[in-house]
Amino acid sequence: MESSSAGMDVLFVLLGAVMVLAMHAGFAFLEVGTVRRKNQVNALVKILTDFAASTCAYFFVGYSVAYGVDFLVSAKVLSGAAGGGFAPRGFDLVKFFFLATFAAAIPAIISGGIAERAKFWPQFIATSLITALFYPGFEGLVWGNRLGVQDWMAATFGCQFHDFAGSVVVHAFGGWVALGAVVMLGARQGRYRRNGSVVGIPPSNIPFLALGAWILSVGWFGFNVMSAQKMDGISGLVALNSLMAMVGGILSALVISRNDPGFIHNGALAGLVAVCAGSDVMHPLGALATGAIAGMLFVAVFNRCQNRWRIDDVLGVWPLHGFCGAFGGIACGLFGQEWMGGIGGVSLAAQVTGTLSGIAAATATGFLVYGGLRATMGLRLSQEEEFRGADIAIHQIGAYPEEEVPSYALSSRLEDAEQVA
Repeated sequence: MESSSAGMDVLFVLLGAVMVLAMHAGFAFLEVGTVRRKNQVNALVKILTDFAASTCAYFFVGYSVAYGVDFLVSAKVLSGAAGGGFAPRGFDLVKFFFLATFAAAIPAIISGGIAERAKFWPQFIATSLITALFYPGFEGLVWGNRLGVQDWMAATFGCQFHDFAGSVVVHAFGGWVALGAVVMLGARQGRYRRNGSVVGIPPSNIPFLALGAWILSVGWFGFNVMSAQKMDGISGLVALNSLMAMVGGILSALVISRNDPGFIHNGALAGLVAVCAGSDVMHPLGALATGAIAGMLFVAVFNRCQNRWRIDDVLGVWPLHGFCGAFGGIACGLFGQEWMGGIGGVSLAAQVTGTLSGIAAATATGFLVYGGLRATMGLRLSQEEEFRGADIAIHQIGAYPEEEVPSYALSSRLEDAEQVA
């Protein structure tokens, strides 16, 4: 029975890891559908290579920083067959896989904010540093009980800081790091005129944007539900709360944006970001309210960020992940209370303290890492490279080469004509 239970736990967490891995395709297509055509290849390559860099950095350094686990032992020990502190059937290995997909979400979030004008290799280095040191440092304080921070929270506020699936640990952290990156980069060429007017840059492909949002939304149920990390911890409440928050975000974004398709699809994500922290303790009505508030918050902050604050965050990752993630951390302390229909065991004071700490750590990380890289390597493409687009400037090929290279297009048409003849 114990062997069977261990095997089921491994399968359960593995399925969650695969679902969150698939979410990175959602990040990619959401960015592809939002950026201009000349930057679509770069978006795809960034997400994939950042995932690889994040996994390696997290394996060799980050996981040890967060949880004190070292994988540089024999495979027999890792599999749990020879003791050494590792669980049977390689459970700790699929747990690493699962949490590595969370860590890789940080650079995927940042990628959307810095799109269309960032150099490739400085971002690659930033990804490695953040997922090796800075993100695991905060993750370890909350989920790894490092340095006794959660014990201090419990002693001070009566409850630990509760973040079941990462509203603050993952999303707010990624969003506030992205703020530093976006500010250090500056706005895209031509985005803001000297007379104060804002030049609108519409999404290049709404179907791709919608596809990205759908992939993320489906994968999110692995992100949230499988955060239990054990079969006996699985809860249908988490699934229903995730669903209710998602639809709440959609409906509120629909109303406040006046039926804008970009905001509607991102509204679903805003609701899901916000409900992560308290999805295991809220009542479904609390989750619906959380999602609805998050959807409105995203639209309002995105418009203010772009138009009034003149922060050129291309995909709005600071409003979506930074603000909605922070709101979700605090909302958990409110809608998770028993008097609000929740399960209880949460403290509003602890949630506010933990959330503000996450914001402070992430903001400092963003300005430190990207400020240092700007001073040493530079962050931006040249004006000519940005004008040509990151696809040609960095990868030497565009998303639609037959349209972009006249000689290639002409030769292709001639070959087609000869075959027909």
